[in-house]
Amino acid sequence: MWGLHDGRTRILGVAGLALVAIVLSACAGGGSQVAAHQAPLPPQQGGDLTTATSQTSTSATSRTNTSTTSVARAETTTSAGAGASRAAGRPGSDPVPILMYHVIAAPPPGAPFPGLYVTPSEFAAQMNALKRAGWHAVTLDQAEAYWREGVPLPSGKPIVLSFDNGYRSQYTEALPVLQGLGWVGVENMQLTGLPPSQGGLSSEQIHALVADGWELDTQGFSHADLITLDAQELHYQVAVARTTVQRRYGVPVNWFCYPSGHYDAAVIAAVRAAGYEGSTTVVPGWAHPGEDPYRLHRLRVLGGTTPEALLQEIGAIRDDPPAPPSYNGT
Repeated sequence: MWGLHDGRTRILGVAGLALVAIVLSACAGGGSQVAAHQAPLPPQQGGDLTTATSQTSTSATSRTNTSTTSVARAETTTSAGAGASRAAGRPGSDPVPILMYHVIAAPPPGAPFPGLYVTPSEFAAQMNALKRAGWHAVTLDQAEAYWREGVPLPSGKPIVLSFDNGYRSQYTEALPVLQGLGWVGVENMQLTGLPPSQGGLSSEQIHALVADGWELDTQGFSHADLITLDAQELHYQVAVARTTVQRRYGVPVNWFCYPSGHYDAAVIAAVRAAGYEGSTTVVPGWAHPGEDPYRLHRLRVLGGTTPEALLQEIGAIRDDPPAPPSYNGT
């Protein structure tokens, strides 16, 4: 059984899971790469990040292909469930795994948490392996509609691909790969702390993800450790963040992503009160329709994971127990 304390996850260490900071590591010659963890440092604490030429080229290509790919995806979704035994109007019962990604890039020298970097070639190989194994990426909104109302999902085994923090590489590297498969992702953005100058998504890029069919959810404003906040601060990070994203990008924002995975009863209550349908953790397992929607499992994908290993890990955690009532990184 693959859990939080298995050999690979110890790359980060228990203490690493509890951190709520990101270290920006500047490279020689003026360019830099972002050394990522669960949350970024405030802007004044990080160095500038220069987008690689290959990323810029990929970004231009992805924007060019967005329109035609979205049409193809819409056609695929319309015919969803043709070969599946999921009748509309009858709540679905199949669990759905949720994968968690951070930076889609090679780790720079000296990166303190290299496990959070998945190279573009690794990511592409993993996605193609999932496709060959019969998986099909869906959003959390689609999974919920299937669980609650039996709305058919695209043919194939449903899986959610979530991306945390809002790194630019999720747009320049992950988006084109998913476009090629006719798939979409779930972006768990934060509103401050990771500006474009430090490797974050621009507003234009976020709008492009939404236009391509990605689901936009949030981790709050600053990736704060929610279990340490008073009631007013917690409301700001959870409820005000939701209305801000809704207003700024015109999306429902039905799901919250706990920063660093930290939550307790007060945090869950705040998320529920803010109107979210549920929230995601960092506890490995599959998301089951009969479990608490405010404690959904996810599987962290670490750098160096082969496609074969990823498929094995997904299968190994299907029947993991429900996430605990609270989690503080230990």
